[in-house]
Amino acid sequence: MTRLTLRPYRATDRTAVLTLVNADRLPGQPEATPDMLAQALRGESPVDDNWWAELDPPTVHVATTADGNGNVVGVVSCALRPKDDTGLILWAHCRENAAVAEALIAHALAELAPRPVEAFQFATALTLGLEALPIGHRPVTRAALERAGFTGERLWRYMHAALPRPGLPRADNIRIVPEPERTTARQLQVRRDGRTVAEAVIGEPVQGVGVLWWIEVGPEARRQGLGRALLGSALDTLTGLGATEAILYVDDDEPPGGERDRTAANALYESAGFNEVDQLWIYVRPTVTP
Repeated sequence: MTRLTLRPYRATDRTAVLTLVNADRLPGQPEATPDMLAQALRGESPVDDNWWAELDPPTVHVATTADGNGNVVGVVSCALRPKDDTGLILWAHCRENAAVAEALIAHALAELAPRPVEAFQFATALTLGLEALPIGHRPVTRAALERAGFTGERLWRYMHAALPRPGLPRADNIRIVPEPERTTARQLQVRRDGRTVAEAVIGEPVQGVGVLWWIEVGPEARRQGLGRALLGSALDTLTGLGATEAILYVDDDEPPGGERDRTAANALYESAGFNEVDQLWIYVRPTVTP
């Protein structure tokens, strides 16, 4: 392959970088826009914003071909977290080209040395809450991380469904209120005898994509079909807000039988028409002593 050169991001790289980002876009994710890229360049995100606030301003470098054309073929963003002196690879895109992926990661490690480094740890402004690396769609990036000494850990199951879902039941006595922790979200509450016995949080649609952030049924109201009915109401509400697709993330990293066993949740979502798009993994690399 043509030799690569890495240099700092320039404003004139915007279109090329957005093309790289959108080449990796998963089903159910909105197309990355200039505004989303601007947020990512500043180190801001509408999701996981408390974690982003702990970081120094990020750096962004692009990989270009050294053949005289200077085509942008990769991009990587890094930052430091001062509180524990840890480096982070925040996001990277390269059309799953192995040589470019290795060059981006090598550059990031050199920039962040001699610290421990974490990669793809939380959601960026370039996605709709997509936290961690989708290993099925990004096998080359995964392999490059592992060759560089990173160890991965499964974090989420990412699922998608088309809307509407007319075959689901609907819950009674629902109250819809603003979600205090997310300005673009709404909370659906099922009330009985003046108490909330179940709730779901949905994200307002972005480019026709709505998010089911979570759903929970209190112990006293379980095994009555309420979870399925609340799911139907949540998806119905998203449809009413203009969503034609819905996504969700299941933290099913714990084996069956554990405290956070998500077997029942996965079965519920699958029966409602959600399909797995990918599994999302985070990566860590300890300090390497010369």
